[in-house]
Amino acid sequence: MLYLKVKKNADFQRIFKKGKRVYSSAVTVIYYPSDQLKMGIAISKKYGKAVRRNRIKRLLRQAFYNTCAELNRPCVIILMPKISEEYSLSSFERSLRICYARMNKCA
Repeated sequence: MLYLKVKKNADFQRIFKKGKRVYSSAVTVIYYPSDQLKMGIAISKKYGKAVRRNRIKRLLRQAFYNTCAELNRPCVIILMPKISEEYSLSSFERSLRICYARMNKCA
């Protein structure tokens, strides 16, 4: 399933203020209903240097791409990983599926 990227700071700020949050063991998801599926990643410098942050973002993008078909409705999503020693694709996919189930239950 294709998705668009959230790039503008104003879009991020609007979603942070108006969006609902869903938590899991590895990821916090902030979502807001929309007419198209959009995804952005928020990761700060406290996660490590640029190489480590970029790897986390690549893993999150791939996990989202693999699991986004499980969403019932299109929305704008911001993914925020939780600080951990190890990051893996399987843990992100598992956490996203948990978040999607909670999001679909609330809808």
